Amino acid sequence: MIVVTGATGGLGGATVEHLLKRVPADRIGVSVRDAAKARHFAERGVRVRQGSYEDPAALRDSFAGAEQVLLVSGNDPAADMVGLHRRAIEAAVAAGVRRVLYTSQQGAVPGNPYRPSDIHIATEAILGDSGVGWTALRNGAYGPLGQVLGPWQRTGVIAQPEDGPVPYTDRADIAEATAVVLAGDRSFDGPVTLTAPAALTFDDFTEIASDLTGRTIERVVLDDEQWVADQITTGVPEQVARLMLTWYQAARAGCFAEADPLLADLLGREPRTAADRLAAHIAA
Repeated sequence: MIVVTGATGGLGGATVEHLLKRVPADRIGVSVRDAAKARHFAERGVRVRQGSYEDPAALRDSFAGAEQVLLVSGNDPAADMVGLHRRAIEAAVAAGVRRVLYTSQQGAVPGNPYRPSDIHIATEAILGDSGVGWTALRNGAYGPLGQVLGPWQRTGVIAQPEDGPVPYTDRADIAEATAVVLAGDRSFDGPVTLTAPAALTFDDFTEIASDLTGRTIERVVLDDEQWVADQITTGVPEQVARLMLTWYQAARAGCFAEADPLLADLLGREPRTAADRLAAHIAA
């Protein structure tokens, strides 16, 4: 059996949908905070059990009988995510799981300024010491491009801090590839990187957006502190703004610069490009 945590979230839910195309429903289980929200999976034959990283006993029950577990990483900046991930890994080990797959992040290596990297590095270390097989899926940035680029369609300007090349990746492709790994015969030990085929900068996006819209879109580089102040003015908490600033700092340091061909290999096709996604965003 394959058990997926966070199956009512975007990535976890999409992964389950792709698994249902590859393996019988009775070989799939989900561990969710609110079982009622996973009723649509239960109605299709998926085993649904309540579990959360805060409740190790419930997790062990959720993981019972599983050969593989997908741990979807938490992202609550106020929580001890490393401690919660440790509990989940320990629950998987106690339940007799043979392999744990973990949704990590591209560039999860020491020295990356992006603060969540420390969570992924620590969690990967816990997996390495767990005594079970493990795979860390170091996913490329898959957030909505509208969120990344700001209100450029209204302003005609991509006004963000200094950046660097990033292989912006489609979450749907990540979910499909994750299902391929879970359902397939190939084993991946340790960290693997899943990204779109090319790394782009905001300068690249201005060219793409200009071509797609027929308008002249400009790139304006904002001072870091001015950007933080602007974010606070729009209602973003300062702590959140400064956390996001570390992502730009990591990008400009080249921490996300390398694209990897594995995603295309797993999908058996070219992943969706950032230009494809931007075109869809414009059309929406």
